[in-house]
Amino acid sequence: MKRLFLALVGVAVMMACSTASQLSDEEQKAYDFADELIKKMTLREKIGQLQQFTTRTAAITGPDGVKRDTEECIRNGEVGSFLSIRKTEEMLRLQKIAVEESRLGIPLIFGYDIIHGCRITFPENLAMSCSWDIDAIEHSARVAAIETAATGIHWTFSPMCDISADPRWGRVSEGAGEDPYLGAAISAATVRGYQGNDLAADNTIAACVKHFAAYGAGQAGRDYHTVDMSELMFRDRFLPPYRSAVEAGAVTAMSSFNDFMGVPASGNKWLLHTLLREELGFTGFVVSDYNAVHEMVKHGTAADGKEAACQAMNAHLNMDMVYGDYIKYGEELVKEGKVSEKSINQLCREVLAVKYRLGLFEDPFKYGRQNQEEVMYRAENLQFAREVAAKSMVLLSNNGVLPLKEGVKIALVGPLADAPRDQLGAWIGWGEAGRSVTIRKGLEERFGAKNIIYAKGSDFRAPIKGGIEEALRAARKADVVLLAIGLSYKESGEATSLTEITVPEAQQALLDALKKMGKRVVVLLGTGRAMDLRNEIEKADAVLLTWHGGTMEGAAVADLVSGDKNPSGHLTMSFPYCVGQVPVHYNNKITGRPRKGPEHDKKYLSRYMYTPNEPLFAFGYGLSYTEFDYSDLQVLTPEVALDGVVKVSVKVKNVGKRDGEDVAQLYVRDLVAETTRPMRELKGFERIALKAGEERVLEFEIPTSELAYCHQDLSFHTDKGEFLVGVGADSNVELTGKFTIK
Repeated sequence: MKRLFLALVGVAVMMACSTASQLSDEEQKAYDFADELIKKMTLREKIGQLQQFTTRTAAITGPDGVKRDTEECIRNGEVGSFLSIRKTEEMLRLQKIAVEESRLGIPLIFGYDIIHGCRITFPENLAMSCSWDIDAIEHSARVAAIETAATGIHWTFSPMCDISADPRWGRVSEGAGEDPYLGAAISAATVRGYQGNDLAADNTIAACVKHFAAYGAGQAGRDYHTVDMSELMFRDRFLPPYRSAVEAGAVTAMSSFNDFMGVPASGNKWLLHTLLREELGFTGFVVSDYNAVHEMVKHGTAADGKEAACQAMNAHLNMDMVYGDYIKYGEELVKEGKVSEKSINQLCREVLAVKYRLGLFEDPFKYGRQNQEEVMYRAENLQFAREVAAKSMVLLSNNGVLPLKEGVKIALVGPLADAPRDQLGAWIGWGEAGRSVTIRKGLEERFGAKNIIYAKGSDFRAPIKGGIEEALRAARKADVVLLAIGLSYKESGEATSLTEITVPEAQQALLDALKKMGKRVVVLLGTGRAMDLRNEIEKADAVLLTWHGGTMEGAAVADLVSGDKNPSGHLTMSFPYCVGQVPVHYNNKITGRPRKGPEHDKKYLSRYMYTPNEPLFAFGYGLSYTEFDYSDLQVLTPEVALDGVVKVSVKVKNVGKRDGEDVAQLYVRDLVAETTRPMRELKGFERIALKAGEERVLEFEIPTSELAYCHQDLSFHTDKGEFLVGVGADSNVELTGKFTIK
């Protein structure tokens, strides 16, 4: 794209895009304050606000930068932020130095990766998205914000808005799956939960839109890898969750590690200025990911750290995370005319405005003063964590073995059966394994310790001497085996890309041995990614996807296997038939030679020779202990104006014998468009609770603006024409309704 490369040519003169007409009164007041303060600041002090460091005692989330005298940097005004400090007293001590010993007393802002909970750890984000419960997701972020603020942290690097359909990429655990519509709803809810109604309150924290942009589309599912896609695809499938988070009011954003159209995101002016600020209207500040400014040297787009800093500053990247190129070279770049002081002023202005909106200038010490014993692990929040964990779990198969009967003897086997740290998953913030309710503990509390016979059986990737024999002895004494297998927390999150996404062989050997006994076996699958589960589905009597369920996972598992609660989670990421299909997703585009039905033997169609096109489990899939019937689909507005609202109704009935919840999902297909469109797209959903035998009519309203897409000229709008629509319990629902936009 010509405009992308022109954005990096020459010296950029950055104009303030946050004009009075675009700003709320709160934002304008913050910028007015920042403007007055900037007049008093030296150039080095302004650049200092653009530099973020960590300390020797902080948690490390990337390669070390240069070691520095932290306290001297603060006194000299050479740092504006710190990340990953875990001790409240340390944050307050450093803040005291900044406020009392630096020339202007500008407070620091402290950031941390609070991703799916603080002390109370909720299920990993991909798991929580499978609840399809937007209110619960927002509340989980609210709980996390309250606990986080009490530790002294002001700012979280969340939500991750990256869409990904590649389960080889470990960071799928941190996002909301493969769909942009659902991802957008979750991104906005998370921002609202963190920031609340008053960003200056002492129990709210700043949210961060990350990773901008398209980080989830790394080639081959490899972390930090190249992203190569058209702008049309980017705007249609990847941009919506970022846009939604910005519209929800997120006050910070983070540039991604990857390149985008050949330019690393941290030095990409089209991404960070033209798109993010001018088009999306973002008015906060952008921080790089860990060392990402200096890593442009390794990308090969900057000769050295000085040139990298120059590109990033001129691209409108406000804050250099950790490495230090901004504070090292910033003054030189201004003196040489390569970066204007006007640009520095604008970058600094946006950082100061966020600090002001957080209330740090009014009271730099208000975070971290709360009585943590009163804030952390509140009983009502632990109960909520238990409920959201249960809602997130997905019943993948069941031949009737679940739910278990009262008085049943259970052999509990597997490396995840009693794994307090692993069940918390990756990026656990301030979470504590010692507070985990493990599956073993949850089952013992529900069924009685005398009815639970535990055997670890194996480690995650290696057998234990005598482990299988121990598991078989436990199984002989039991009526049913619950086999808790899957992946450890170390195989989830950043830098955990995999080429094989099956359950490790040592654990499959457990399943094989138990199956040969003739015992009923229920697999409890703990993971942070979609997996190839053909072996488990074939051999187990039931498979319950528990994910990495967080602090209260064990209690939630007990609720579900006992039948005290009915499974209601639905997948937000397709589970592939095999890794060779990856990336596989429901909203693929139709080709000129589509394969229709199971015609594996017909040549010259878009198909694999020996493998189905379809995933093992499709987006939206999820079973229950009851059954739901969808019928009487009606398009209430068969014709609608271009700026109108499409209305669709459907009857849903619980035709089983148990009360339960389901997720009604509405899909649309644009039949004829200017550019190729997906075979179906999610455009509405609703969680619904129905008692046994109860039926209800649901009505969906779809503004025609939701049917907009990116055209050849990159304009984004809705077309006139015919559309198909359907409502059901997963993405395989038949599209039997039709409406026309005129």
